[in-house]
Amino acid sequence: MSRLPFGSVDELHAALRGERYLADRGLSTAIYLAVSLDKPLLLEGEAGVGKTEVAKVLASLLGRQLIRLQCYEGIDASQALYEWNYSRQLIAVRAMQDVTAEAHVEDLFGPEFLVERPLLAAIRAGSKAVLLVDELDRADDEFEAFLLEVLSEFAVTIPELGRIAALEPPAVIVTSNRTRELHDALKRRCLYHWIDHPALDREIEIVRVRAPEVPEALARDVATAVMRLRSFDIAKRPGVAETIDWAHAAAFLGVEHLDEETASATLGAVLKDHDDQELAVARMAEVVGDGDV
Repeated sequence: MSRLPFGSVDELHAALRGERYLADRGLSTAIYLAVSLDKPLLLEGEAGVGKTEVAKVLASLLGRQLIRLQCYEGIDASQALYEWNYSRQLIAVRAMQDVTAEAHVEDLFGPEFLVERPLLAAIRAGSKAVLLVDELDRADDEFEAFLLEVLSEFAVTIPELGRIAALEPPAVIVTSNRTRELHDALKRRCLYHWIDHPALDREIEIVRVRAPEVPEALARDVATAVMRLRSFDIAKRPGVAETIDWAHAAAFLGVEHLDEETASATLGAVLKDHDDQELAVARMAEVVGDGDV
């Protein structure tokens, strides 16, 4: 039985739109199945296509706590699961009488000294949470293997406290920008969906929904310019978030249409690499021209 407060994919699709997230049918279906079947959902795609936002919107729709584990190079199990509060333990030791310190050493590893990290917090919260494992591709193979073990059991054994397990698992969204290939074992554990840059009309619609103060003509100009920028040989292709930021910036300046002067002056809203900006400026006539995308 579905644990979503929606009876169908169509209802979820409409609810996502109500939260100003315009998902395509495939993504709505993937979210519906992942939560209903208690399966983690692995979302891959370039930066800025809305992967992280899925978890945020889902938590809002379900009325659950969003717990985010931001992955990075060098992250290890203790930083993701739990640590002991050594400073507090040291203060407690000093407060003990020397003759009784050894007798009370086990008290130094009680729950009050435990520092809960995102994975442990998600295990304890269970079905009251949405766990976002963001940018897993930034972590190394060892951490990915550890995460797979946690996702398989949603339980952990802390030697000093015993086994802690979720009665019901949280909803899990795993994202990857595909800077490296994730292992097949983790992919088999998850449902999978690739999020691509939206088509032009959908991107215009997204800008209008997320930035309603932007005139429709300007939204179309900006979205069209971004589509052209993505076709260039640039280091960092702009995502939807950058399209919205660019439209915001241009609208704030009071322009009705995106011209070369305004586009050049506001490039920092959409391109965050100096070489990319120089290429765009050199080809600005193409970026804001009237030709087909």
